[in-house]
Amino acid sequence: MPNPWFPVILAVALASPAPAKPAPKPKVTVASLQAQLRKATQERDELKERLAATESLQEDLAAAQKSRDLARQETDAVRKQLEQIKASLAENQGSADTILKELQKARDEAAAANATVQTLRDELAKAGEKRAVETGKAVVPLTPDIIPAKAMNLNKITPKAKKASGVVVVNVLISENGEVLDTRLLQGLPGEGEWVQKANEACVEAAKRIVFDPARADEGKTRVRVWQGVGFKLD
Repeated sequence: MPNPWFPVILAVALASPAPAKPAPKPKVTVASLQAQLRKATQERDELKERLAATESLQEDLAAAQKSRDLARQETDAVRKQLEQIKASLAENQGSADTILKELQKARDEAAAANATVQTLRDELAKAGEKRAVETGKAVVPLTPDIIPAKAMNLNKITPKAKKASGVVVVNVLISENGEVLDTRLLQGLPGEGEWVQKANEACVEAAKRIVFDPARADEGKTRVRVWQGVGFKLD
């Protein structure tokens, strides 16, 4: 006997939609992973530079606060001198002219101390602005896709060093225009002593006079700021 429900089951089966195919997952390539790694490395280096700039600014602020405290101490000392002068004026009416001169001198010293405090505040503000500008310019790490900066006049730079020999390496911060912005001793001469220290300092000063063709990225099209080592051989 034929099944009476067979036409219904067949109709429902034909009307049911076919299961949807899952969307293909995006392929993760080595190039995309390397790009993400370079971006993460650059962001890390930028954060390090900003942290270093912040720490340096905090040191400048501490130094300015110390100078301000010293100026306040000097001002307090001047006030005490004024009080002593006033007391002397009350006791010695005959020496009024001398005391008035001393009073004026004390006032001038107090004014000079206040001017010094204001100058320190202005210098601190300018230093903060300069640090903020420099922090906004990221330093690019020297990776295989970065063309390093090229020293243009290294053969003309001779450190003034005596009684010392060896190799000194100086780390140089090179701007997008090829200018030396900062220098740090990376590897000094072995040993200790006055001549070794003077030789290391001479190499650091010599590195400041080097002119560079700046480092470049994007196949040599974009100028970038980098830290780069420069070696000096002392005979």
